[in-house]
Order: sequence, then structure tokens, then C-alpha cells
Amino acid sequence: MEISPSSSSSSDFYAFLLQTSLKSKDQSMGKPIHAQMIKLGLNFSVYLMNNLMNLYANSGYIIDAHDLFDEMPVKSTFSWNTILSGYAKLGKMGKARRLFDEIPDRDSVSWTTMIVGYNRMGLFESAIKMFVEMVKDKVTPTQFTITNVLSSCAALGALGIGRKAHSFIVKLGLSGYIPVGNSLLNMYAKAGDLVMAQIIFDRMRLRSISSWNIMISLYMRCGRVDLALAQFKQMNERDIVTWNSMIAGYNQHGLDNEALELFSNLLQDSTLKPDRFTLASILSACANVENLNLGKQIHGYIVRTEFDISGAVQNALISMYAKSGGLEIAQRVVEQSGTSDLDVIAFTALLDGYVKLGDITPARQIFDSLRDTDVVAWTAMIVGYIQNGLNDDAMELFRKMANEGPQPNSFTLAAMLSVSSGVASLNHGKQIHASAIRSGEDLSVSVGNALITMYAKTGSINGARKVFDLICWKKDTVSWTSMIIALAQHGLGEEAIELFEKMLVLSIEPDHITYVGVLSACTHVGLVEQGQSYFNLMARVHKIEPTLSHYACMIDMYGRAGLLQEAFNFIENMPVEPDVIAWGSLLSSCKVYKNVDLAKVAAERLLLIQPDNSGAFSALANVYSACGKWEDAAKTRKLMKDRGVKKEQGFSWLQIQNKVHVFGAEDGLHPQKDEIYKMMDKIWKEIKKMGFVPDTESVLHDLDVEVKDKLLKYHSEKLAIAFGLISTPENTTLRIMKNLRVCNDCHTAIKFISKVVGREIIVRDVTRFHHFKDGFCSCRDYW
Repeated sequence: MEISPSSSSSSDFYAFLLQTSLKSKDQSMGKPIHAQMIKLGLNFSVYLMNNLMNLYANSGYIIDAHDLFDEMPVKSTFSWNTILSGYAKLGKMGKARRLFDEIPDRDSVSWTTMIVGYNRMGLFESAIKMFVEMVKDKVTPTQFTITNVLSSCAALGALGIGRKAHSFIVKLGLSGYIPVGNSLLNMYAKAGDLVMAQIIFDRMRLRSISSWNIMISLYMRCGRVDLALAQFKQMNERDIVTWNSMIAGYNQHGLDNEALELFSNLLQDSTLKPDRFTLASILSACANVENLNLGKQIHGYIVRTEFDISGAVQNALISMYAKSGGLEIAQRVVEQSGTSDLDVIAFTALLDGYVKLGDITPARQIFDSLRDTDVVAWTAMIVGYIQNGLNDDAMELFRKMANEGPQPNSFTLAAMLSVSSGVASLNHGKQIHASAIRSGEDLSVSVGNALITMYAKTGSINGARKVFDLICWKKDTVSWTSMIIALAQHGLGEEAIELFEKMLVLSIEPDHITYVGVLSACTHVGLVEQGQSYFNLMARVHKIEPTLSHYACMIDMYGRAGLLQEAFNFIENMPVEPDVIAWGSLLSSCKVYKNVDLAKVAAERLLLIQPDNSGAFSALANVYSACGKWEDAAKTRKLMKDRGVKKEQGFSWLQIQNKVHVFGAEDGLHPQKDEIYKMMDKIWKEIKKMGFVPDTESVLHDLDVEVKDKLLKYHSEKLAIAFGLISTPENTTLRIMKNLRVCNDCHTAIKFISKVVGREIIVRDVTRFHHFKDGFCSCRDYW
């Protein structure tokens, strides 16, 4: 641009040119004007130099602005503030602070520039400290100063300084300015101070839409949906933020149908158009109520209006389809949009969808393609594997997470401990425990509770006790319940009851699961009267309505104690319909006590509920056999065969060097079968010499004694023990798992074996743990 000398004789003209260039954001004007001013000798005018420096600073030429500032022989406070503002706007707060400290006469603008700069950069503490220094320097803040300080206070929750700023507002008479009032409202709202926010709002003579929106958001955050709705209805004018605050609030409080209705009103009654926040909230509401059709309509609206779905809307759309039964469409959205913006919520929704389908592979493919996988995504993927029964995959992914992923959190560790519990792998559980200690998560209550369960389910009741004692200062109901159940499962009923009584003394409220644990404890040690007392206490004192689990415990308690008629009467008088477990429990007791008549009734009732229940047929046939009624037993087995019902096969397994070895009765498939059978034959002879007599009555078939003896010798748990003996060093504790109840013969034989081999043998069957040592069992032969 050419500027003729004749048109540049007046400094006012150049001032006008500079200000016009600044308003038009024409960055190219600065240097030509500067050159012309130097030619005319106007570069000594502080006024003009300030305007030129302001143009450079606001055009991004901060170095040129600073060079000009350094060349100025005379600098006004405005000059200092101009260069200061330039650095502050660029976020160079370190340089700005050094300049600020050099200003000879700082005014309100100087201080405010620094406060605004710190606030914009998220350096809220620095902004507040600057305000405190400003007050000490007795410089009067402006409304712009106050709004930025209040913003920093709101971000940090610094109500103390915020209240001091509030007092300045009152003193300076700034309360009537809407931006100041809104900043005050925002600060008290973010601090959750509903009372003070309401007072501020009520005293505001002038309010903007933002004033009303802040109050609606606060009401929603405090759970006062009714007040938010009343505020919404009072508004004469609303913007999209108003509607979003209501819709999002409804959605967050589970009032999804109300959110959907309000969204419909927005489309029908308002000229406003939904934005990405509206669409994300309403798609979330559709997902929660699993309204696939409405979700598709909203998707159609997004397509028709060519709305950019990247980010929050894309994730909400994927979550909606995944949760509402449209998993294939969700997958297509992912394929079209990519995974670069996929968040954890959308990924978890997809994962849940694939878990329900039993197909986890697509979820893993998406997980592997995610750009940023945080601990939540890793944990979700691990839990997905666990829910699908893919424990090995969960363990492999956890190892990968330990090597190259984020540090596991308490949820990850608790999930992995549940894997150890499920497969009864004590070594694996100990490794997870070590990982929890390294990360400090072992102090977490959720991890502590999971550790108690893991140690208990892997047979280490002492390990469970140690963990329980370590979290003594922050035990919750789940901690106490986990330990009570652990003690009950290990046959330590008296200790479980003692712990329960201590829990009550400490005024820790038991829940329905705690009572399942304590009733189970009474069941396993035969404390019928005490069990009855606790059952009554549960409803009378703690107002816990008995569930089928509590009723099942009582039936089992009566049955194990031989009180079969009492058990039957209890079932008949139950206020709820007995389930398979109730009748199954009675049937099992009838088998033990050889009560044919009640067994027939229990089996008939059970089969009415579940006609293909193999356990009912097997148990009834076994009762007949135990009573010598071979023809009735044969008829029952034939009926079972005719109906195509297959008997559940008994299995036992143990883990040696991280490999699980599974055995069936008379198992001939194991690669070391010859050594296993040789060891079992040797043990069988030795325990017989010690006085062991095989319980041939346990073989519920009409066979010769020699055949029965052979069948008993090669039961699955005995073969598992034999394999454990040839595969582990002497004195190693053997941990055997069994999917059915251990039989009488095996129970007696293992007591003898533990004495012969000098080892502790822990057997976990379908109902409890048996700790065999030195010829005795922890259950005291009551199981």
C-alpha cells in the first residue's frame, strides 16, 4: 500500500489508519505505516507508537512489537500494558510476568491483564495469587478482573477467595452488572452451594439467559429436578444451552422418557436446532431405554441435516445401537467413522453387545485398533473375556497390560482375582496380589475383598485371614461378609459365627449375602437352633426379606442334621414357590439318610420344575440303590435314558506348574496314566494295611465286591491325588477341585492318604472345602 506524504502530515491520520487496520485485522498495514512514520519523524510520538505496537502485538508480530517497545525513548503505562497484553494473549505467561515485574507504575489494567492471562491458560492458582497481590497493593479491581478471578475460583473450588471477591463486588457496587452476577452464580454453583446461588439469583435485578441456565444446571446437579423444571417453565426466552441442561439433567438422573419428551418439544415448539450436546444426551437416553426405532429416527435426522457426528455424537450413536440391539449398525458406524475418536463408553457398549452374542473377537479387533487405550478400556476388555469364560485370554491380556499398557487399577485387579478364584489358581492369585502391592492398590477395599475371596476359593484360609486383618481399619460390609463366607466354606463355622457376632457389636449392618454366609456356617457345623435364631433375626431386626438363597440354607441345615421331615415342612410353608435348589437339597439329604418316600416326593417336585434335571434322576436312583431296591433304581435310570437326560460326569482337577490336569473316574486318557495307576495301587494297599475299609455301599450299582473295590480305587479325586504325589516335591500341599460332592469312600480314603504321605490335601467340592491332614478332616466328618 502506497501512502503519500501529503496525506500523512497529521499524527491523527496515522492513528486513525492504525486503529482501522487493527479493527479490520489487516496485518499487512503495520510495516508500511511504520516506515512512513519514521520518514516523517513521527516515531517519537508515544501515542502513535502505542497504537503501532498494539497493532503488531494483536497481529501476532510480538517480536516486532517488543523491538518497537525497546526503541521507545519514553514509555507510558499504556505502552507497558500493550506489550504485556501481547505476551499474555499468546499464553507466554513467564515472559509476561517478567515484564509485569518491571512496570514502574502498574495500574488496574496491568494486574487484570495478568489475571486474565493466567485464567485463560488454566493457571488458576496463579490468577488467584495475582488477585491477592493486587488487593494488597491497594489497586481497585474492575468488573473484568472480578469475573476472571471468580472463574479461577470456580475452577479450583476456592470459595474462600471467591467470597472475598464477592465482598469487593458489593463494596464497588458491581452487583448490578450481569457478567459479574453470572460469574458469582457460576462460582457458587460449581461449589454446589445451592443456598448462596439462590440468594444471588434472587437479588439480581437484571438476568440474562445464562443466569437462568446456571441455576437449572445447579438444580439438576443437586438432584432437584423439580426446581430445574420450574425454572425452565418460568423462562420467557431460552437458548439451546437451556434445553441441553434440562435434557442432559433428565438423562443423568435416569429420567430418560422425560428427556425424550422434552427433545420432541424442542423440535416441535422451538426455532432452535439441536447441537452436538443435545444429540449426545438424547442418544444416551435412547440407549438407556433401548429404544432402537427412536434412535434410528434421530440418526436419520443427523444424516438429513448433514450434522458432523465426530466425537461425542459418534460415540453416543455407537453406544445407542450397541445397547439397543443394533450391534451390526454400530459396527458399520465404527467402520465408516474409524476408531480415532472412539471413547471408552462406546467401546464398553460394543464390548457388552459382543459378550451377549458370545463373540468377543470383533471387540478385540476394535480394542487393538484404538489409538489411546486407557486403564478403563483395558479393564473392560479383560472383563469381557472373563464374562465369556475366556480366562486364559484374560490372563494373557493382563500380562500384556503389565508389560506395555497402563498401570492396572483396583477394578482390573479385582477382575483378575476373580479369574484366580474361578480356576482356583493360588499361584496366579499370589502374582496378582504382588502386582496390587507394587501399585499400592492392595489398600483398596475392593481389591482387599477380592483377595479374601481369592485366597478362600483357592484353599488358603490363612491367606484370607491375613488380608482381612490388614484391612481392619476400613472394612465394609462386603469385607466382613467375604470372610464369614470363607470361614463357612472351610468348615470353620464357629469362627464364622463369632466374626458375625463381632460385626453386629461394631454396628456394621449385615446385608442379605452376610446372612447367607452365617446360615451356611451354621449348616456346615450342624448348629440348627442357632441357624433358626439367625433366620428370625434377619427379618425381625435387620428387616431383610428372606430370599430363595436363605430358604435353601435352612432346608440344607435341616437335611444335613437328618431332620428331613422338618426340612419338608419348611418347604411346604415357604411364602415363595420352592425352586430347583430347595428340592435338590432335600433330595440330597434323603440320599444320605436313605429316605425313599421323601426322596420320591422331592424328585417329582424337582422334575416338574426342570424335567431334564439329571441330578434328580441320579439322586433318586442312588437312594433306591442305597436301600437295595435295584429294580426301582434300574427303572429310574432307564427312564432317564429314554428321556435323553445325560448324567453329569464327575471330574477332579489340579494345577501343576500353571497347567490344569483334569481326571474322570477310571481315567485312561492322561499321558502319565501308567505311573498314576501304579501310585494309586500302591497307596490303596498301604491305607488298607492301616485299617481303611472301602465303602462299597458308595457304589450304587448291583455289582460284585471286587468290582466295586476297583471302581472306588480309581475315583477322579483319588487319581488327581496320585498324579499330584508323583508330580510335586515331598511336603507340598495338594489342592484338588471337584465338580460334585465328594463321596463317603473318597472322604475316608483321603484321610488315610494324608497320614500315609505326610501331606496336607485340600479338596474343594461343590459345597465346601475339606482340609485333610494327619488322618483328619476339617469338616469333622459332618458334610
